[in-house]
Amino acid sequence: MFKEAFSGFSVKNLDEAKEFYGSTLGLDIDSGPMGMHIKIAGTNVFVYDKADHTPATFTILNFPVDDIEQAVKELSAKGVEFEHYEGLTDDQGIARGIAQKRGPDIAWFKDPAGNILAVLQEA
Repeated sequence: MFKEAFSGFSVKNLDEAKEFYGSTLGLDIDSGPMGMHIKIAGTNVFVYDKADHTPATFTILNFPVDDIEQAVKELSAKGVEFEHYEGLTDDQGIARGIAQKRGPDIAWFKDPAGNILAVLQEA
């Protein structure tokens, strides 16, 4: 019945999103008449402008990485600011789940529209 499926989310400014996802994060972006597609390892995520955009209150995209400290360092150098949650994240913004046997090490950050994203390193 279904040929495929893809995810999507809104932003308040598509030009800012293109710059952030394409230049800052270095992802492959295809622009179209209704928004843009982010292509990540065979996955297609649709991003569209929405005048009354409200940022997601949950993590909309997770990016697995081999070395979370290196990823945080590289993204920070590009101007990405990591979220800090008292009692959960360290001074780099990393929640150390592996050491506490509670899941992956993870660090959250936001796109220009306020949507929450994360880099994570699994054990």
